[in-house]
Formats: sequence, structure tokens, C-alpha cells
Amino acid sequence: MMGKWIVNVGTMGALALLPCLANAEILAMLNYESKPPDALKAFKHPVDGQIRREGIAIIDVDPRSENFGKILMDIPLPPDLVAHHIFYNQGATKAYVTALGKPELRVIDMTRFPYRMKTVKVPQCQVGEDVVFSDDNKTWYLTCMGSNKVVVGETATDKVTRVIDVPKYPHGIAVHNGIDRVLATSTVRASDLKDPGETITVIEASTGKVLSTHKVTDKPSPAGDAPVEILFVPKANPPVAYITNMYGNSLSLAVWDPAKKDFAVRQVFDFAPQKMGVPLEMYFNDRADRLYVTTAKPGHFHIFDVSGDPTKPKLLKTLPAAEGAHHVAFTKDWRYAFVQNSLLNLPGMSDGSITVIDLKQEKVVGSVDTLKNQGFNPNSIVLLTEWNHPAGH
Repeated sequence: MMGKWIVNVGTMGALALLPCLANAEILAMLNYESKPPDALKAFKHPVDGQIRREGIAIIDVDPRSENFGKILMDIPLPPDLVAHHIFYNQGATKAYVTALGKPELRVIDMTRFPYRMKTVKVPQCQVGEDVVFSDDNKTWYLTCMGSNKVVVGETATDKVTRVIDVPKYPHGIAVHNGIDRVLATSTVRASDLKDPGETITVIEASTGKVLSTHKVTDKPSPAGDAPVEILFVPKANPPVAYITNMYGNSLSLAVWDPAKKDFAVRQVFDFAPQKMGVPLEMYFNDRADRLYVTTAKPGHFHIFDVSGDPTKPKLLKTLPAAEGAHHVAFTKDWRYAFVQNSLLNLPGMSDGSITVIDLKQEKVVGSVDTLKNQGFNPNSIVLLTEWNHPAGH
């Protein structure tokens, strides 16, 4: 069923101008939710008595724009959806919104304006986390942390074609069609974020067969590393994938062994000496000589040099973001990075702002506090397709 778009009063004129103002702004799409009740006590908005709220906001995040920080569109979502992440397919013709609260995906058609959104039922999926797409854009893979499954779908129709049982709490997922492999992380129990996993799972992409599991560090079990995200280095030969270990405060690496047709996994960086923890998201630039990583506590954006050897990351610079530094959106010209600062409404990791980073100067140049000041936390960020760079995703 097609969803209905409801626009806040006063934004109709902005909507009409969206296509023609493209050169004067950078528009970001963020799904957001109300801050916890205790946190709302410090804010004037929402007003007393307002019920829990979720939505998708389109905000001008260009620090040079006269509309910097303004919400140009506000699309309500069901207050019990708990919309989590936004992922573009190959070519960015669709945006897939995962949900922690309901077994469904929301899929936005980005080729038509006003945008159209449909609901895709995935009844086998409890606590939908990440979505990735095959190189040919024919297949999507959805991790289901609450039901220990990877759901596979057809991108053209969004029909489910396969359900794969995997080890506990799958969250991050990456696909490499060149070696016919899918990798998924084992993270934490969704209900209380406890019982952390310590492995990645290797799946044969063509058959859905689980082939092996690998610990992400050499620590004795139970290691409690909670590997959360995984991402292949673009064009690396042999294939190499980075892993962020949320509770282990480290980066690990999975290197493909062509002879064994399997991966060797080891830890390659420790954030503990920097007194920074909860590493989450990763991104690469076009040349794949820079790796960008966020850590949520107390909130930073890290720049690594991986030019000489992708298996030996060298930390070049760390920039302050805010508590809960999580997803990052990059402009196509690599001028700006926008860090969304909030992780699951968790205390100490729910600032609610967007940190604006000038990548050429490698410094913070602004903050978008629009949602934060209204008592909301953004849960994910992408730029609209005209501006968005996939950054290795």
C-alpha cells in the first residue's frame, strides 16, 4: 500500500521550490524520533502532553545557505515503527528504511517528486537493521537482529526470495559478488543490548548457505566484542573488509584467502589508547586511500590513511563531533561530511545534532541543531540523490 505524505503547514512553498533551488543548498534526509521523556524535560518542545513522534525530515545542511538548518519537508511515520536506518540501492533510485519496531521495510521511490513510499512486509524479520545490495542491483539483503535471520529480496519487485538462518544477532552486512560471499556480524541482543557476539558469519551469496564463522579478535571467549558494521574496501585485491567492534572499541579486518576460499580475521586498530569508544560506521573516499570511522562515545570522526596497505590503517586525524556520532553523509565533490549524532536514544550517546565537517580543511565548520532543539534525535542521515556520495556503500 502506498504511504501518504503529510507536510507541515508552511512548507508547501518550500516543496514547490525544491527542484529549482538545487544549486543554493545541500539537502539531507533524516529519520528522527522523540528523545526519551527524561531528556525532554530540558527542552521547550515538544509541548507538554505531546505523544511520541517519528518522521523523516528534509533539512538544508549547507553552511553557506541562507536556509541552513531549516526543515523543508516533514513526513510523519507511525510512532511505533522505530525507523532505524536509510539505505540507497545501487543508482539511488530507491531508499530503504529499516524498522526496529515492526517487521517491515519502507521503500521510497526517489525518481518521482513528490516522493512515493510503500510498505514491504517482512514477517520473518524482527528488528530490521542493515540493507545491502548486489553489484547488479537485482538483490537486497536485510539483517534481522531480533530473529537471527538474513532476509533476501528482489530489488525490482521487493518480494522476499530467501530467508537465511544465521548465528545470533546479525547486524552489519556486506556483499562481494566477485567471490560470491556475504558477510554478517554478530552484535548484541536487541532487547537489552547484552550478550554481545564475537564473530562474523560467511555466507555463499548464490545459495544462501552458511559456510563458516570467524572470531574478530584473539581474546578468549566470551570476548564481548560486539562486531557491529562491516564494509569491503573498494577495489581491494584480494578482497578486504573492515569491521567495527562496538564493545571491543577496535577495528578488525577480514582478508580473503583465494586458496582456502575463506577469510582470515584479525584486529588491526584499538581506540582505547585514544579514550574513545563505541566505533560504529565506516566509509571510503573515491580512491579508497582514506577510511572514515565514527565513534559514539564521547563522539568523534576519524580519518585513516589506508593508501599504502589497506590491511594497515594509520590514524591521521580525529575531529570532535557530538555524543552518539553515528552515520555520515558525504557530498559528491567531497567538500563536506555531515555526522548524525545519536545512537538508539542511549544516555550519553543521544546529542541529536548534525556536525558539519569541511573535508578539504579537515575541521568542523558548523552544527545543525534543528531536530535537537525540538526534542528529537535523528537516527540516520543521507543526502538527497543530487548531492549524496555512497562513500564505499
